[in-house]
Amino acid sequence: MKPIAALKPKSKPARKPPGRRLSPVEKTRVQQIFDRFAATTAHPKTELNYKNPYTLITAVALSAQATDVSVNKACGPLFAVVDTPQKMLALGEDGLIQHIKSIGLYRTKAKNVMATARILMQQYGGQVPLNREALQTLPGVGRKTASVVLNDLDIEPAIAVDTHVFRVAHRLKLSKGKTPDQVEHDLMAIVPAPYLTRAHHWLILHGRYVCVARRPKCEICLIADLCPSRELFVGQ
Repeated sequence: MKPIAALKPKSKPARKPPGRRLSPVEKTRVQQIFDRFAATTAHPKTELNYKNPYTLITAVALSAQATDVSVNKACGPLFAVVDTPQKMLALGEDGLIQHIKSIGLYRTKAKNVMATARILMQQYGGQVPLNREALQTLPGVGRKTASVVLNDLDIEPAIAVDTHVFRVAHRLKLSKGKTPDQVEHDLMAIVPAPYLTRAHHWLILHGRYVCVARRPKCEICLIADLCPSRELFVGQ
């Protein structure tokens, strides 16, 4: 789904922040990791279902501390009747709760979704502002949510660091950062430029289905031979 042209800022060449410098060997290893991801899944997408920028930002906000499966289950019926801020306000907070009460922290999330809908109607003509500064002022929208929205809509290359990305980045020794922001900074500095808009999804999906938390599935991992942590888990 492409963003509304009137709200899309003029594109600028992506600039990597200064970060760790890779040795030639490490640079080759990182290139190989993402080359393999690309060869296997050329165009990875979010597993959240959405119809437009508004439903995307709503789904991402609802997904905090919840699974994509649970959010999709709740948002399927919701987005069938609500796909704009105006319709969300007409539904009302109580009506929204009935749709999302199966999702964790649903009461707080419902308040944030309604507050966001009001701001979008009052300040942005019912449209989602597609720039980071404005997005991060919306209730319940932090840096991670803004990064997901901007990246999925091809506005700005970004790597939103959730628990999966954080874990995979450390196991692959792509970052030693102790916070999500530090890991994001490291990844944005070393991921090959052509892959910046897709790295977020590759790392999340890899962590969700292969490099899982308790016991990673090294036996089916397409980058196992490139992983410095493999020996810690083989034979477990």
